[in-house]
Amino acid sequence: MSKGGTGGDPGGTWLKKHKKRKIRTPRQAAQYDHNFKGPVKNRGCTDIICCILFLLVIIGYIVVGVLAWIYGDPRDVLYARNSTGWFCGVGPNKDRPNLLYFDVLKCAMSVNVMASVLNGFQCPTTQVCVKECPSEFWAVQIQSYVTGVIPATVFNPDYCVPSVNLNNTEPSVSEIVHRELCPFMLIPTTPVLGRCFPDIAALGNIPKDFENVPALSGSVNDTVALIKNGTGGIINSFNAKDIATRIFADFASSWPWIILGLVIAMLVSLLFLLLLRFTAPVMVWVLIFGVLAAGAYGIWHCAWEYQNYKQNSATITTIGFTTNFQSYLEVQETWLAFLIILCIVEGILLLTLIFLRTRILIAIALIQESSKAISYMMSALLYPVVTFVLLLVCVAYWGATALYLATSGSPTYKVVALNSTMSNCSGIDGTKNCDPLNFTSSDYPNCTSASCIFINYNSTDPFRKNLQYLQIYNAVAFLWCVNFVIALGQCTLAGAFASYYWAFEKPSDIPMFPLFGGFIRSLRYHLGSLAFGALILTLVQIMRIILEYIDQKTKGSQNSCARFIMCCLKCCLWCLEKFIKFINRNAYIMIAIYGKNFCVSAKNAFQLLMRNVIRVVVLDKVTDLLLFFGKLMVVGGVGVLSFFFFSGRIKLPGSGFRSENLNYYWMPIITVVLGSYLIAHGFFSVYNMCVDTLFLCFLEDLERNDGSAERPYFMSKGLMKILNKSNKIQKKQKAKD
Repeated sequence: MSKGGTGGDPGGTWLKKHKKRKIRTPRQAAQYDHNFKGPVKNRGCTDIICCILFLLVIIGYIVVGVLAWIYGDPRDVLYARNSTGWFCGVGPNKDRPNLLYFDVLKCAMSVNVMASVLNGFQCPTTQVCVKECPSEFWAVQIQSYVTGVIPATVFNPDYCVPSVNLNNTEPSVSEIVHRELCPFMLIPTTPVLGRCFPDIAALGNIPKDFENVPALSGSVNDTVALIKNGTGGIINSFNAKDIATRIFADFASSWPWIILGLVIAMLVSLLFLLLLRFTAPVMVWVLIFGVLAAGAYGIWHCAWEYQNYKQNSATITTIGFTTNFQSYLEVQETWLAFLIILCIVEGILLLTLIFLRTRILIAIALIQESSKAISYMMSALLYPVVTFVLLLVCVAYWGATALYLATSGSPTYKVVALNSTMSNCSGIDGTKNCDPLNFTSSDYPNCTSASCIFINYNSTDPFRKNLQYLQIYNAVAFLWCVNFVIALGQCTLAGAFASYYWAFEKPSDIPMFPLFGGFIRSLRYHLGSLAFGALILTLVQIMRIILEYIDQKTKGSQNSCARFIMCCLKCCLWCLEKFIKFINRNAYIMIAIYGKNFCVSAKNAFQLLMRNVIRVVVLDKVTDLLLFFGKLMVVGGVGVLSFFFFSGRIKLPGSGFRSENLNYYWMPIITVVLGSYLIAHGFFSVYNMCVDTLFLCFLEDLERNDGSAERPYFMSKGLMKILNKSNKIQKKQKAKD
């Protein structure tokens, strides 16, 4: 038995080999299928449950948008609302676009600017709509409080409540001030978002007669300082109107040249991708040897510095421990350490280059093949426009829904004592509701300063009670939709490029309209799978948002240990999000090719990549290096060109454009640079998707086929040459010729 099982028995030897082979390949490689000719035609719907869930969420999202549109009123953000509930600048106040606050000190303590914006900058003081904001100092003087003085001789009716009668002695000046029917003082203001805010620059010139204003408590300087401190945050949170006007004027005069710069960026990006077909080997090897040359120079420089400090006998023992890190660069041990580290890194790079040279050649060949595929499918370069439009729709819908939700519900008005120092007003605590249109101060004869003021939006109805949950639903649905749009684009492009790879005779065997076919297949059969992958990514992003929220709320009470744990959690979630994106991307490629559900496609893609992990790393790094170089060339080149043009260093004769007419010439430059980056990113994302798709198809091709007449390779001749492989059918054809 021992002899047969271990020595001369062939059966035992076969059993050993068989077991060994099973251990080496835990999952069998892709099997040959003679019916497989690229993306599967006969496929069924995948992940139906997630598809139904996604459609229900979309329907619910539409319902939330409709409810927000019905109950919301964005005019509360776009227009200011006076004390009676009317909007300034529309309706009966069409000729009065600005809102004036009588006692700005009561508004100066706003803590949260954005919350104040959504609440209309409301505060417990009378607010009226005016044609123009006051631009000068004015105040009621002491002699005006004498009995019998007609209020019309004291107050400007343009700044008073429209219902007050200033031509009679009743109510008196004192009563008008206490009831806030007219402002007791005016200061220079400037219109910001339709509201008259104090002009901080003009508050330094305080007139002397302000010292006789009896309504002011404390010194005039203290009052003005309080106004400055309270309104400075609000004023500074918005751009000055003149700056915005100048920037708008710059865009109005330079927009044709901005568009020209973006067109140049598009042409350069396209040209770079097409030239990679011919220049990829040169560029890759230049970049690789450039890194090696930089390392070699670093080694030489460190050795030179080490020899200099060694001759001067500068050692670390002479300086000891010091916080001046510059001193450590003046001793020989530091440069010796740098020299050793650089030699190790350079050696690793050289060994990596020697042992992975074949895989680098494969990566270069796949990059060249991607450029060739794009040249046959130029329409693929336009698909980022579709993705951009869909994302723009998602962002616009989310923003509009959030705005309408924030302004939904009926406004709530409360009876408030505008002059809380009056003893008879102590019982008015702002808890009683009122109607500003039907409110009369005669109902409160003991408190002449009682007024009906807008407080907030009604929070007692079911819609307003669940408003925060609707906002959360709006945010979650938005993230899911955005990730779905990106997934749809990746699956569509993967289907198109897979059709190219699995065409045996290129380009004659490439199907008609491969991009449109990939788009239709993705929507018709794999809506659920794309939604499933997008949902997983959305959940991770929600976790990151929640963690950021907790960090912001607890930042003041965190100790060193808590901050370290929070930092580790953020890092882990960031890595998890990157990993999920990597898995999703390759899963969508497998879905586009084989039509399986998301989990099966993700598992197959991951196992296929892990069986070729070194090729994956090499291709990923080489591609990232090339695309980084391409983006740098596009953005940097167009940015430098726009700088020389908009700064006036390059002048085109007869163009009619003069850089001297620009107020801020850097604004068009920034616009061109950002636009160039977005354009380059859109083009290169298509290229990156093409490389990843062809790479997975290449790995499947190696496992499915062997180059025989029955199982020929679909890869290009360049790839077969690098791998020392060939199709026997091609050899027979050459011999026959």
